[in-house]
Amino acid sequence: MTIEEVAPTTARPEPPATRAGKQEQVREQLADLISPMSPGEPLPAERDLAAHLGVARMTLRRAVEALVADHRLIRRPGAGTFVAPARVDQRLSATSFSTDMRSRGLVPGARTVQAREQSAGMVMASVLGIEPMASVLHVRRVRTADGEPMALEDLHVPADLVPGLSGADLQDASFYDLLESRYALSITAATQTIEPHQVTAEEAEQLEATEGDLAFLFERTSRVADGRVAEFVRSVYRGDRYRILVDIFPTSTGDRRAPL
Repeated sequence: MTIEEVAPTTARPEPPATRAGKQEQVREQLADLISPMSPGEPLPAERDLAAHLGVARMTLRRAVEALVADHRLIRRPGAGTFVAPARVDQRLSATSFSTDMRSRGLVPGARTVQAREQSAGMVMASVLGIEPMASVLHVRRVRTADGEPMALEDLHVPADLVPGLSGADLQDASFYDLLESRYALSITAATQTIEPHQVTAEEAEQLEATEGDLAFLFERTSRVADGRVAEFVRSVYRGDRYRILVDIFPTSTGDRRAPL
């Protein structure tokens, strides 16, 4: 998008305003300018944009930073500033990543980064409810939506629960779908925790993010109908692409419903 494609701002005397008010005005003008632009489209050059809006470049930079913080814009080191893709709302439920993305009209994907069988060890054995020397399949995958990296996932599964399962099987596939279709097992319960997380250098490379970016860290333990633990999964979700959505209902005591 070029400056020529944007209707010029009509110059007029500005009423007295605080610096904060001026910055908010510029932020709103910039937000209006990018609203018709497509995700991934680059912002016009800073010099041209500042001249078009009739503001100092420092004022423009503050407005850009505000929209980056609001996840309306995204910075790519060495490349520039771009319109950010829309964030995906994640409901807290026991659905798979693939099912969740399809429900939003997005195409889910999974790229296997590494896969190996190894002894559980004391910590993972305790989590999975197996012996420390039992084999565990560990698969690391980049989960994508419409080809864009959304999360880096480390999946740990007791090997005797899924004999023959490999990292190649999980390439662009849903673990839950494979669990049901190949092994006749369905997830019936899960416990999940969520906490803030800063993207590490290794995670940034896989997620096409920047080291230190804010992210969500999900850890989930899921069980099948007979009570066995089917998985422990640790997932780092990009904070600029994901948002948590929770449905809240009032609790009730007898026939009385307590207020929220």
